[in-house]
Amino acid sequence: MKNTIFTGAGVAIITPMNADGSINFDEFAKLIDDQIINSTDAIIVCGTTGESATMTDEEHRECIRFCVKHVNGRVPVIAGAGSNDTRYAVELSKEAEAMGADALLHVTPYYNKASQKGLIAHFTAIADAVNIPIILYNVPSRTGCGFDVATVKELAKHRNIAAIKEASGNIGYVAKLAAACGDNIDIYSGNDDMVVPIMSLGGKGVISVASHVIPKQMHEMTKLCLDNNFAEASKLQLEYLDLINTLFIEVNPIPVKEAMNMIGWNAGPCRLPLCEMTDEHKAALKAVLEKHGLIK
Repeated sequence: MKNTIFTGAGVAIITPMNADGSINFDEFAKLIDDQIINSTDAIIVCGTTGESATMTDEEHRECIRFCVKHVNGRVPVIAGAGSNDTRYAVELSKEAEAMGADALLHVTPYYNKASQKGLIAHFTAIADAVNIPIILYNVPSRTGCGFDVATVKELAKHRNIAAIKEASGNIGYVAKLAAACGDNIDIYSGNDDMVVPIMSLGGKGVISVASHVIPKQMHEMTKLCLDNNFAEASKLQLEYLDLINTLFIEVNPIPVKEAMNMIGWNAGPCRLPLCEMTDEHKAALKAVLEKHGLIK
C-alpha cells in the first residue's frame, strides 16, 4: 500500500489575474492563505481551473514555484504538469519536483490522444523520471482520451503512481476501478457533485472547484465521509448541489472566477478563449451565492 498524498478536500486553485491579464501574485498569496485558514487539505496549482493551458512556460513554472514557497509546508502542494508531449511532461515534472512540489497531477494526453498502450508508456516515462507521487487525471470530456480500468490497474503497479483524479462522471466506472485496483491506487473525485458517491466506494477525497467559495463545507463533507458518516455527508452534498451545479453553468473556471469576484476577491478575468459570462448566467450565479449567504 502506497502513502496517501492527502485526504479531504484539495482546492484546484484559480490563478488570479490583473486587468491586463498578467498574474496577480499578491492576490494569489492571500487566496492561498484563506484556503488554508479555512481547512482546505491540499493546494492543486496549475490545473485546468488555474488556466495552465494559457500560461507561458515561465508563468507555469513561476506559479508552481510561488505556490510551493508561500504554502511553506502547511498543506501538500500538487503541481499540474500534464502535457500531450511526453518529453515536455517529464521536463516539467522534474522541475516541479526540484521546486519542492509534494506531488504531480498528470492529465491524459489531449488532441493527439493515445492508445491504452501509449498511455502506459507515457505515464511510465514520467513516473520513472521523478521521485514524488503522481495523480493521474481522467477527464475524457476535455481531452477525448480516457483510461480503461485495466490501464489504471497496470499503471498502479508503479511505485510513483499513487492516485487518480476521476472526472468521467461515471460512477459505474469508479466502482470497477475501486474493485480492480484496491489499495494500489487512491481515488479522488474530480467532480464536486460526486464527492459522497465516490468516497462511499473508498475514495480519499475531492480535488474541488467549489472549495473556493465553500472551503469549510467541502472539508467537512469529506471528513464526514472519512468518518463513515455518509448520512450527514449526503446532507451537505445535497444542500450545496445547486451552488456546485451553478459553478459549472459555463466552462470552468469562468463561473468560479466570477463567483470569487462577486464575493470580493480580485480574481480578475479569464484569459481568452475563455470569456466573460453572459448576463443571464451572472444573475443565476449571484442568486445562488446570495441564497447560501456568501454575498449580501
